[in-house]
Amino acid sequence: MKTVKTQKKHTARAAAVVAATALALIATGCSSKAGGGDSGGTGTGTGADGVRTDKGVTDETIRIGALTDMTGVYASLGKSVTQAQQLYIDQINSDGGICGRKLELTVRDHGYDAGKAIPAYTELQPKVVGFVQFLGSPFVSAVKERIDGQHKVLVLPQAWSADLLGSEYIRVIGATYDVETVNAIDFLLKEGKIAEGDTIGHVYFEGDYGENALKGAEHAAQKAGLTLVEQKIKPTDEDMSPQVAAFKKAGVKAIVISAGPRQAASLVGVSAAAGLNVPIIGNNSAFAPQLLKTQAGPVLQKDYYVAASTLPIGSEEPEPARLARKYAEAYPDDILDNGVAAGWSAASVFGAALKQACDDKDLTREGVVKALTSMEDHDGGFGIRHDFSDPELPSTRESFILKPDGKTEGGLKVYREAEASENAQAFSFGE
Repeated sequence: MKTVKTQKKHTARAAAVVAATALALIATGCSSKAGGGDSGGTGTGTGADGVRTDKGVTDETIRIGALTDMTGVYASLGKSVTQAQQLYIDQINSDGGICGRKLELTVRDHGYDAGKAIPAYTELQPKVVGFVQFLGSPFVSAVKERIDGQHKVLVLPQAWSADLLGSEYIRVIGATYDVETVNAIDFLLKEGKIAEGDTIGHVYFEGDYGENALKGAEHAAQKAGLTLVEQKIKPTDEDMSPQVAAFKKAGVKAIVISAGPRQAASLVGVSAAAGLNVPIIGNNSAFAPQLLKTQAGPVLQKDYYVAASTLPIGSEEPEPARLARKYAEAYPDDILDNGVAAGWSAASVFGAALKQACDDKDLTREGVVKALTSMEDHDGGFGIRHDFSDPELPSTRESFILKPDGKTEGGLKVYREAEASENAQAFSFGE
C-alpha cells in the first residue's frame, strides 16, 4: 500500500494542554466528594430480599447514570440517545422494574467539553450502579484509570474507538471504528466500486475516532493493494473543498469519511460540484437524517453509504418498528434518527445485565459487570447478536451497510445485511 499524507499538522501543543487540563480536573475530582454522599445506596449490604447491593442501589431503586451532550457538537445525537434510554427505563418500570426495584436515569449534560464531562463523572460516580451512556471517548479515556482501579463501575460508551478495548468495565457495543472501516472498504471492493491498485481517499477527524478509523483504512488498503490519500481535519472544519481538490488531483476512485454529518454533507456536495462522482462511505457517526433536507440531500441518496452495527430505526423488522412507534408517541416533536436505535440498544444491554445480576442475587457493581461478561449471545432485536465475554474485543465485528433514503423513517435503509468481511474477522487489535 502506498500512503499519501497531506494536511498532517498535528495540534500537539493543544493536545498537551487538553491532557493537562483533564489530569488537573481528575486530580481535583479525586480530592472532592471522596466516598460520595447519596441517598441512593452508598455501601455494600444485603437487601431485604437477599440481594447484595452497593452504590446506586437501594431496596426500592436502581440508579443509572448518563453522561451526554445536549448542547455541544453532538447535541442531536445525545438527545436521541438519552430520550431512547429514558423510554426503555419507563417501559421497564411500567412492567414492574428489575428485582422489585424501579430504575432511575440520572443525566448530566457535558456539552462535549472536558471541563464539564470529567467533573460530571466525578459527581455522578458515587451515586450510580453504572453508566448506560458516556458520550465522547476522549472523556472516557481521561477517567479510564479510575474506572478500572478505584471505581470498578460499568460504563457503556457512546463511542467505538478500539482504544477503549481491554477494560473489564468499559464495554464497546458494536464494531469498533477500525473494523467498521475495514468492512466499509471491503464492501466497496466486493461491489466492484473499486478494484485492486485503485487510489482511495480518507477524510478523518483528528483524535481517537478518526485515527482509529484510519488504522482500519490502512489495513484494508494494504490487503487490497490500494493507495490511500489521507486528509486529516478538525471537528470545526466544515468546508471540504480543500479535501475534494486533493482527492480529485490524486484521481481517487472512492472516499471514506470518518467525521460528522456536516462534514459528510459538505464532502458529497463539493464532490458533485467538482465533478468527482465517486462512491463515498462513512462510519456510523457520519450521517443525520436532517441532511436529506439540505442541498446535499439528492447527492447523498445517489452513491453515499454508511456502515453501522445496528439496524436503522426505519427498518420494518419488529423491534425497530416497535421502537419507532413508541418513540414517536413519547416525543412527537423530535426527529427519528439512528441515535434512537443506538440508545435503546445500549439500554437493553444494561437492562439484560441487571436482570442477570438480579437472578444471581448480586446487584453490586461487580455483580453487574460479571453478569454482562456472562452474556455471550445477546440479541436486542436490531439485527446483530453481541458477545460480551471477552473485554479485549468489541461485541461484534459485523457491519450493516446502510443507504440514505428520504422516503424511509429515520432517513436510512438497509443496503446490505450485516456481515464481517474476511479482513475484518482476521483484523488484530493494537496492530
